[in-house]
Amino acid sequence: MVRSGQLAEFGFSNPDRPRLGLEVLDLAQLRGRLSENTLLQVHRTDFHQLFAITAGRGSCMVDFVDHPCAPGTVLHVSPGRVLRLPAGALKAHAVLFTPAFPPPLDGARPLLSPFGPVRWQVPAGDRAALDRSARDLRAEYRRVVGSGEPVDLLRQLAGVLLLRVAWLPADTGGPGDPRFERFQQELERSFARSRNAADYAARVGYSLRGLNRICVAATGRSAKALIDARVALEAKRLLVHTDLSAAAIGHRLGFSEATNFAKFFTREAGVSPGAFRQ
Repeated sequence: MVRSGQLAEFGFSNPDRPRLGLEVLDLAQLRGRLSENTLLQVHRTDFHQLFAITAGRGSCMVDFVDHPCAPGTVLHVSPGRVLRLPAGALKAHAVLFTPAFPPPLDGARPLLSPFGPVRWQVPAGDRAALDRSARDLRAEYRRVVGSGEPVDLLRQLAGVLLLRVAWLPADTGGPGDPRFERFQQELERSFARSRNAADYAARVGYSLRGLNRICVAATGRSAKALIDARVALEAKRLLVHTDLSAAAIGHRLGFSEATNFAKFFTREAGVSPGAFRQ
């Protein structure tokens, strides 16, 4: 991982084979090469991170939610989310990869989505197979790094591991409603430009009432509530992993006045931007 600029964002960089979009290692190795200050900080990456816990207990914060970790826990952090690396007496397989590295897999699409679940608990009967997939991937990774040979098998083994995770029961949600997924995609593209639910309804081809029905069925919340929550989440991410002022963050998120942003954030988060950053 390479830290870049003011945004305290980490870009993918494989120290073993620079052009390879995958790295497979132990969590202890990953933690060992980062400074203590970095381990304590919340950070954001432009690549996927998958952690399969094999021993110990601890927790991992992802997008301001603490996820308990124990043997059989799998965590996936998609690009753009913020996290603090798993902490505690944990042992885990760590798989870091760019969005372009895995083979095209329809079955893994929900896992790799920016809206996908973060945490899975692997049933006891499935743990040996998942651990074997992670070890096979690690062995092939070492072979490819040492030999410089093509990565075709490595890519397919990464796909096998991702499919094994994607087929597990996640902590939240089942198969998604494609209508709601279209709204999510549009929200991800446009949250910094519009907080008007009617705009989103028009863009995805539904009436506002119809969009609200879809959102309530999927999440129990209205379209407007989801839009505001997405804007507030981005504000939280920027407050903790950048040095931008609250006014600059508000401007980036489409607020013309700093006071309007402060009022919005306080309503959504329950504290002021400054208090949240502290």
